[in-house]
Parts: sequence; C-alpha cells; structure tokens
Amino acid sequence: MAGLNASPELHAISSEVRSAEELTQEADAHAYDEFDALEIFDLIRGIKDPEHPHSLEQLRVAQRSLISINDESGRIQVLFTPTIPHCSMATLIGLCIRVKLLRSLPARFKVDIKITPGKHEQESAINKQLNDKERVAAALENDNLLRVVNQCLEGEVA
Repeated sequence: MAGLNASPELHAISSEVRSAEELTQEADAHAYDEFDALEIFDLIRGIKDPEHPHSLEQLRVAQRSLISINDESGRIQVLFTPTIPHCSMATLIGLCIRVKLLRSLPARFKVDIKITPGKHEQESAINKQLNDKERVAAALENDNLLRVVNQCLEGEVA
C-alpha cells in the first residue's frame, strides 16, 4: 500500500499525568472546568494508529507540545505529525482525532485539526478536508470509514 511505513520509530510514553489535587478539583460538579493542553492530549494520546498496533503518542504523531488551547475563547488547535511525509493514513488519523474530541468535549469548543507544518506532502489539502464540517459529516456517513475510526478509538492503546 502506498504510504505504508513498515517500521515506524517508537517513542516512550509520557509519564505526565494530573495531580490528585487537579483530579479532585475536576470532580467538583459545581466548579468551572478549565481545559488545558494536557487534558486534550490525554484524550487523544491513546488513539490506535490505523496501520500499526501502537498509539499516536508512541509514534509521536500526537504530542502535547503541538496542542494549543484558549479556554476563554473556546478555541483548540491540535497539530499532528504523520510518521512519513507521504503517509496515506494522515486524513484518517486526523479524522480519528476530530471524532474523539467531538465525542469528548463540550460543544462550546471550536477545534482545528492540522498537520504539523512541513510534515506532509499534501498538508494543505488534508487540513482543508479535516476542518470542513460538511466533508467531515459526509465522511462519517460512510459506514466503512466510521467502522475504521471506531476501531482506532475503541482499540486505544494504554
């Protein structure tokens, strides 16, 4: 298959987690729950890569440093880095990230999913697809594609 990275480089999983105090504060149903990059990263780090039995974090496709969030304005930007510049799965990976965040975040957030600049040959076209609501909705109406997305999300790697 074109774009297949037969032996991707694997990286250590980050040990960064929320403190007990932070978790207690988030458990308070009456407190305002401010989101940060670590919380967004926690949502996507375990998504299974469509080609490999590894997480997006293990492949360094998803990295906390590539997530920016402005909780006050409700804007989130997630950059992701395909393992190779001609990765045929880049659109699918971006779609998985988008679906995971759509299912997990409050509707007040506007999420932009983009390829890290300069990391894919079709970066502009893929970014346009991933951030077009109508194209995303049409993609999710495709039962086969939705099944693959769900497998990546359900098969999350711990």
